[in-house]
Amino acid sequence: MHRFPLNLCKFSTRMADPVQQNVKSVSAKATATSLVVNRGIQYRQSSSSTGAADNGNKIPLSKANSNNTTTSSGKREEEASPLTDKFGRFHSYLRISLTERCNLRCKYCMPEEGVPLTAKDSLLTTDEVLRLAGLFVREGVRKIRLTGGEPTVRKDLTDIVAALKRIPSLESVGITTNGLMLTRQLVGLQRAGLDGLNISLDTLKAAKYERITRRKGWERVIAGIDLAIQLGYKPKVNCVLMKGFNDDELCDFVEMTRDRCVDIRFIEYMPFTGNRWDTSEMVPFREALATIRERYPDFTALDNGPNDTAKAFHVPGFRGQLGFISSMTEHFCGGCNRLRITADGNLKVCLFGNTEVSLRDALRSGCSEDDLRCLISAAVKRKKKQHAGMLNLSQMENRPMILIGG
Repeated sequence: MHRFPLNLCKFSTRMADPVQQNVKSVSAKATATSLVVNRGIQYRQSSSSTGAADNGNKIPLSKANSNNTTTSSGKREEEASPLTDKFGRFHSYLRISLTERCNLRCKYCMPEEGVPLTAKDSLLTTDEVLRLAGLFVREGVRKIRLTGGEPTVRKDLTDIVAALKRIPSLESVGITTNGLMLTRQLVGLQRAGLDGLNISLDTLKAAKYERITRRKGWERVIAGIDLAIQLGYKPKVNCVLMKGFNDDELCDFVEMTRDRCVDIRFIEYMPFTGNRWDTSEMVPFREALATIRERYPDFTALDNGPNDTAKAFHVPGFRGQLGFISSMTEHFCGGCNRLRITADGNLKVCLFGNTEVSLRDALRSGCSEDDLRCLISAAVKRKKKQHAGMLNLSQMENRPMILIGG
């Protein structure tokens, strides 16, 4: 059995800091570690720097042999994985933010005054992104989504997609984009192996688009959606509902699914630092559903998977479908299988959580893959059963959405 030296690597944890706009990490003391073997699984047992035992808590590190076949079934492998939290949720979906930069200034995503961007040398490099992606896939991640900021502003986006597609066992690579660059880039991304895409579009009216994004470009987004359909994708179109802004367009979006093979997803307006969230601006899922059914009485619910975030519906006979992401009024935390890595390399186990762990610092300090697994496992084990609720979330400090990744 391989043993690791004590204090092999130092890492950072981070709580949201309103003064620093939640960008910089705060260094934490490295823990002393020792290996324990239990039922064919390696564990790293943690103790404080003073030598006091940490209540005997054991953090799954990796399977004892290299081919991950010590458990007798896929279920037991999930239970033993560093990506399984203390509530039994196995995290097979990873979102990686490639940049904090964006060519739009959406009001719910970025404060009006903008955000201070992280220095380039503090962002993950392409090699670091691919190394972390490979590690997570070896531990059971099967789907990766590239986000931002806006991922299409990265000149090497196509190369990153192609490299991810070469990782054995990774089943799906997608992007979340504002759609402005799709007519230029989507053909190349498809050739690189891109499996799916989410496109942000909050209104079907050009003038409103300029109001919410503080930029022009509505026609380019529509053209990007149509190109995606022509290339054989069924794009997901993300629409953040806001009372008094676009709630009068609910049925217009439903009509968009009549002849287009798209999946419109209405997202409840969520609180993040700097977006001036207020309950009066939020359109609850049930209210939106009732509005649509007034015009489309046969608006029918579809089956959902155990990890789906959207409650799916369609109008019989229409080519597309719609969904509701009710993060605030009817959360789906119990089926959450998602983890996030920010552009500056912090692991967020919950979109609304304000505690993060710096994988970037661990990589650059020379941590081995086993130590990275230990670090990831400890973070996942700290994931809470559910988020704090919309009123509490509105009082909590978190990053602006643009610094998290959609």
